[in-house]
Amino acid sequence: MSTTKCPQCSKETEHAFRPFCSKRCADLDLGKWFNEEYHLPGDSPALGDPEEQ
Repeated sequence: MSTTKCPQCSKETEHAFRPFCSKRCADLDLGKWFNEEYHLPGDSPALGDPEEQ
């Protein structure tokens, strides 16, 4: 059986926090989303309403 590794610290995951090993690692990941360190692939974000320009 293979073990899943935490994407933050590479420790073995805990069922309660999957895919992370702890609440701390889950919170660190959430913080990266809030700080816009991660993004979804796709179109670039709009710089404003084109009608305003």
